[in-house]
Amino acid sequence: MNLSPAVVVDDLCRRYGPRVALDHVSFSVARGEMFALLGPNGGGKTTLFKILTTLLPATSGEVRIFDHELRSHAHAIRARLGVVFQSPSLDRKLTVVENLRHHGHLYGLRGQVLRERIAAMLDRMGLRERAQDLVETLSGGLQRRVELAKGLLHKPDLLLLDEPSTGLDPGARRDFNWYLSHLREQEGVTIILTTHIMEEAERCDRVGILHQGRLVALGTPDALKAQVGGDVIAIQGPRLETLRDQLSKRFACNPVLIDGTLRIERPNGHEFIREIVATFPDEIQSVTFGKPTLEDVFIHQTGHQFWRAEHER
Repeated sequence: MNLSPAVVVDDLCRRYGPRVALDHVSFSVARGEMFALLGPNGGGKTTLFKILTTLLPATSGEVRIFDHELRSHAHAIRARLGVVFQSPSLDRKLTVVENLRHHGHLYGLRGQVLRERIAAMLDRMGLRERAQDLVETLSGGLQRRVELAKGLLHKPDLLLLDEPSTGLDPGARRDFNWYLSHLREQEGVTIILTTHIMEEAERCDRVGILHQGRLVALGTPDALKAQVGGDVIAIQGPRLETLRDQLSKRFACNPVLIDGTLRIERPNGHEFIREIVATFPDEIQSVTFGKPTLEDVFIHQTGHQFWRAEHER
């Protein structure tokens, strides 16, 4: 991986009137890296995506893409971007080839060069046999492949994807993620994607977690999960507030009550479960434990369930 940064975001803010959508966000993305912006709906992902794609100005702060300052060199940056939006951007009444041809024209591609690019993208995305089909006849997974083919047609250095798996079934999602991995590993394309799907973020080199416009965590998936203090234990019971105080006093731990579940981070969780069940058998209806996930990282950093944060915005 080339360590020279493809993207540098420095102290970025964006306000909509009194509402703060991005609150002093800073991070960088290396060339050839696959980077995920993970967060619930309303966390700031889409606003940041629009800024990176030059569609929305920042209120303050700076963005540099391939050493160009975004505010003053937007035109030069656009030529090096490939963008796949969350909402479909295909013309459903045109064929796959017609969609690619018209998109190529927007980037000044013509004649033999354009035909060769289209042929290459059809082969790469497994769309050769569907080239003359109307887009409206394609499955959601195939339409997503056409979207990706459009975004890559002009050979961008940076691919930006907003919630790329939206609307895809599990099989189509696996195929799409395979194509992204291929681009990153074989083509050296830098990829930044926004997502609220934990498994999608897990496949990336690094993850930035956004909550209420703030970047609350940044690192590799493994490093982020290592920040959680051991196994994650979840307890259900009739008097959880009382149990929380009793556990804290008896075992010198720090239970946290979140949305009707008592949550404890503890090494060797299976052994600790035996102790608490033996000590408080009448206070526990059910107990589970597991290794930390990125959702646990979100809870650890924010004190909110991921799904609850979506509904609160």
